[in-house]
Amino acid sequence: MQPSEIAIPRKMTNQLLHLAQLSPDAEICGLISSHQGIAHQCYPIANAAEHPADKFLMEPGQQVKAMQNIREKGEELFAIYHSHPKAPAQPSATDLAMSAYPDTLNLIISLNTKGVLEMRGYRIIDQQAREVPLILS
Repeated sequence: MQPSEIAIPRKMTNQLLHLAQLSPDAEICGLISSHQGIAHQCYPIANAAEHPADKFLMEPGQQVKAMQNIREKGEELFAIYHSHPKAPAQPSATDLAMSAYPDTLNLIISLNTKGVLEMRGYRIIDQQAREVPLILS
């Protein structure tokens, strides 16, 4: 059974929001590992999509290296994150279609909110998104 709320460390939240702000015209993306069920480390990965303004595709070599680092440290994949520079923090049709890790949290950061950054979490199973409340810890 999945938890009804997910705790994200404030320091990590700030890091993700900062990364999104550094790339206001292209989606950022990456992985987050966990240690003993707690979000632990952020692994930014280059966006290799042909149109990064409205889609993300993790650079395959960097993604493999990040997954190897996570395993070597005895950690687990906690979340996949990406930003929406000009759209709400909700899964797009592409996000739903491309989601391949149903047990992994999907974090979406929106820059489309008039000065207030927004980050929301989802579980995506069979192209259906269910929002998971995020708690800053």
